[in-house]
Amino acid sequence: MTRRILAVGAGALLAIGGLTAATIPSSPDLGKKEGQCRSGETGPALIVDIDGLKDRMGRLKLEVYPAVDVDFLADDNVLIAAGKTFRRVEMAVPATGAVHMCVRLPGPGKYAVSVLHDRNSDRHFNLSKDGVGFGGNPRLGMRQPKASEASVVAGSGLTPMTIVMNYRHGLLSFGPLDAKRR
Repeated sequence: MTRRILAVGAGALLAIGGLTAATIPSSPDLGKKEGQCRSGETGPALIVDIDGLKDRMGRLKLEVYPAVDVDFLADDNVLIAAGKTFRRVEMAVPATGAVHMCVRLPGPGKYAVSVLHDRNSDRHFNLSKDGVGFGGNPRLGMRQPKASEASVVAGSGLTPMTIVMNYRHGLLSFGPLDAKRR
């Protein structure tokens, strides 16, 4: 039986050759319920130390993606609708002290990880003001890293890692504030 593609707005079902996928309304809360660590909970999770913040303003957003280029930094709605891994946690930047974030994972394995320092809390990445970091701490320049460069292998329990933040310097440079961190 042949099916037509039906699209009737934001809550539509798409029927393609017998497969269906619900579109998901866009929301900054997508992936948060799945990503939130809970006290006393066991299972795979990343404990991420955030290093090299420019200042103590705004919010931090940690996201986890499949460790393949086609899915890394892809639209969260598309990933979730396709049943792919997407996790998100957010927090206000603490005024002082070490910065740690925890994100639950669906299972042990390899994941691509990004952190955004949204310095004005507007939920948009501003290349000239905001900071970004990735698992594996790849050298950035002015390009997006490949998923393999931004990945971490998580075990069946808590996996610690450190992400060094990068900020724009001048017109063509993007990297850590402290060059000694590389």
